[in-house]
Amino acid sequence: MKGVGETTAAITIVNALPAGIGAAVGIELPVRAEVELHPAGSHGRWDVALPEDARSPLVLEALTESLRRFAPGSSGTGALTIHSEIPPARGLKSSSAVSVAIALAVARATDAPIDPLEIARLSAGVSRTAGVSATGALDDALASLSAGVVVTDNRSETVLTRYALPDGLGVALYVAPGIHRPAPELLPAFRGESATGRRAGDLATHGDWAGAMRTNTELVERVIGYDYAGLRTRLDASGAVASGVSGLGPAFAVIGPRDRLSALLEVLPAANGSRRIVSFSARHLPTEAS
Repeated sequence: MKGVGETTAAITIVNALPAGIGAAVGIELPVRAEVELHPAGSHGRWDVALPEDARSPLVLEALTESLRRFAPGSSGTGALTIHSEIPPARGLKSSSAVSVAIALAVARATDAPIDPLEIARLSAGVSRTAGVSATGALDDALASLSAGVVVTDNRSETVLTRYALPDGLGVALYVAPGIHRPAPELLPAFRGESATGRRAGDLATHGDWAGAMRTNTELVERVIGYDYAGLRTRLDASGAVASGVSGLGPAFAVIGPRDRLSALLEVLPAANGSRRIVSFSARHLPTEAS
C-alpha cells in the first residue's frame, strides 16, 4: 500500500489571527510525502519509520491522525518520507503544507475517498494540537492543495469564497533571516486588531485581494514591529500590484506582472536572507470523481 501527497507553499492575503478570517494563495515551492504501509491486523498499533530530521510533533501528529482517520481499526508497519522546499517558520505555510501532504499520502495508500475540505480540516486540527497554529489555518491548508485565492472562516472551518488571480502575475519573494514566534504566543496581541482584521477579511471576500493584502500587512507590521513601509512604497513605484508580510514573517511577498518581477526583485533587500521569483500554484487536486 503506497501513497503520495503533493502540496505547495502559500503566501498570506489575510492573517486569520485578528478576526478568524484568513485568505491565502498557493505558490510553487513544493512538498512531497510518500508513505508505504504494511497492514498486519486489526489490533495493536502502527509503527511507521521516518527519518530523524522529519520527526517533529507536527509530523507525528499528522501521521497519527491520518492513520486514525483513513485506516481505522488497523495496525501494521510502514515508512514515511518527506521532501519540502519550503523554509520552515518563515510564514510560507510549511506546517500546513506538510500535514496536508501526509494526510493525502495516507489517504491514497488506503484508497480512501479524497475530500479536499476534509483533508484541510484534518490539517487544521493537527496544527492546533501540535501548537504551531492558533486558528488551524484552514486557508493555508486549502491554498496548499490547489490554485487560486481561498478565503475561509477558520472559526467555523468553512470556505467563504475562492477565486482566481488575474493572468500574468507572479511573486518576488524575500525570505529574511530568522524565524517567527509560534502563533499561539502572538494571539492576544493580534486580537486587539480585530476590527482591522475584519476589514481585511471583507476586502478579500469581495475580491479586493490587493487591498486586503495591504491592510493585512500594515496590521502585521504594527503588531510584530516589522519596518516594511518604505520598502512597500518603493515596490509600488516599481510596478508592484501588492506586497506584504506573509504569515507572521519574516518572509515578504511581492505580487506583480511577470515581466516586472526581475525589477521588483532588485528592490528587495540583498544583504541578508534570500530572494527568488516563484509562480503561483497552477495545480488542481484530483479527487475520486475526477
